[in-house]
Amino acid sequence: MEENNVLNEAAITYYASNNKDALFLFNAVKHGIKYSLFNTLALKSPFTINEWTTFLHLSERTMQRYKKEKTTFDPVTSEKILEITLLYKLGIEVFGTNEKFASWLERKNGAIGNRKPKELLENSFGIDFLKDELLRIEQGVLA
Repeated sequence: MEENNVLNEAAITYYASNNKDALFLFNAVKHGIKYSLFNTLALKSPFTINEWTTFLHLSERTMQRYKKEKTTFDPVTSEKILEITLLYKLGIEVFGTNEKFASWLERKNGAIGNRKPKELLENSFGIDFLKDELLRIEQGVLA
């Protein structure tokens, strides 16, 4: 990635919240997310590493290898990391605090089949569904 296109948490927030440059995020995924950035993002999220391994469809042993070798995730896993991170940032904007959004993620919700919202983070369809649900909440349209 070019020097001026360095992927870090600030860049993710800027490009996502302003929807400035999808190409930047495309290139970030193509080049992969470094474990160190993933770790920074994961520590700020309400999810445990075990939950992340479930969301990313990785074994605990594979995650430990990424950590030990300080490697870069493949594009498919990198995309999922970014999708969840962007959803989390949207959730904080909608609910106002990390704690309120984390609580919403843990409570069973009738609008999503009486499931906990975080159960839908395992695939892109679920992530998109949650994003739509958050946007409805933001607009005051409760289902």
